[in-house]
Amino acid sequence: MDIVSVDIGGTHARFAIAEVENGRVRSLGEPVTLKTAEHASLQTAWQAFEKKLDRPVPKAAAIAVASPITGDVIRLTNNPWVIRPSLIPERLGADTYTIINDFGAIGHAVAQLPDEDFDHLCGPDVPIPAKGVTTVCGPGTGLGVAQVFKTDGRYHVLATEGGHMDYAPLDPIEDAILKRLRRTFTRVSTERICAGPGIVAIYETLAEMEGRSVPSHDDKTIWTEALEGTDSIALAALDRFCLALGAAAGDLALAHGANGVVIAGGLGLRIKDKLIRSGFDQRFVAKGRFQSMMAGIPVKLITHPQPGLFGAAAAFAQEHTA
Repeated sequence: MDIVSVDIGGTHARFAIAEVENGRVRSLGEPVTLKTAEHASLQTAWQAFEKKLDRPVPKAAAIAVASPITGDVIRLTNNPWVIRPSLIPERLGADTYTIINDFGAIGHAVAQLPDEDFDHLCGPDVPIPAKGVTTVCGPGTGLGVAQVFKTDGRYHVLATEGGHMDYAPLDPIEDAILKRLRRTFTRVSTERICAGPGIVAIYETLAEMEGRSVPSHDDKTIWTEALEGTDSIALAALDRFCLALGAAAGDLALAHGANGVVIAGGLGLRIKDKLIRSGFDQRFVAKGRFQSMMAGIPVKLITHPQPGLFGAAAAFAQEHTA
């Protein structure tokens, strides 16, 4: 069965034709990426994809969106589009559809992708266990979090808003970062630090601690300078980001009772080498009396180029073809 798989984020909407059968994704076609700012709605972006494809699209859709899936009006977190699931058959011509949270889709991708689509980060260098809970978290515009529960050859995905748990500083530098953020936010969630934009607060805090006057940069500039090594404060901010992400991933694994962890998202791929050398692993396991248990958890990085599209298709396959 052919379907249209869609992954809608704050900046881009990605489309591809997927083939699904017996609850699994058999193939995923070449993706088409459109800027959400250049299209008024999902319907007009869908039409633009169909035009690029130059043939009628299947009448079935798998749609992943960066928003909780509640009610009949879905407002995306960082995108002005509004999606009404009940109107999908009328607006998109899709008689059969699945709509899922974007990190729920990533959870489906984690459950169905082969071992070669994961790189080892820390812990035992073994595959993610075939039974039990896998924690999935990914830094991007926000911090996405999901759980995958696997048992007896089947799996279930639970999308969560775990990125909005309270941030827990672990040393005086992180105390200072939290203090700075509290000037703006009464409650500081983990994603204020462990997501792409969070590097700005880290960078400005480190500069302030050293008494340096630094230009006001957006997060994209700081990430570029950090990854290119052209700014020592930006590089220190990147190291600190990796430490905070390691601690947060460990906290989530504890909360979920996980025996495997997967880091997802394009930012995770960009900083892979830094994660391995940064102390991410030390922060992940530093959970007091549970340190030895944490050291036994394999932590992987998903490397598939389109896990959102693949995962949306996998969610559709589970719901409609299993």
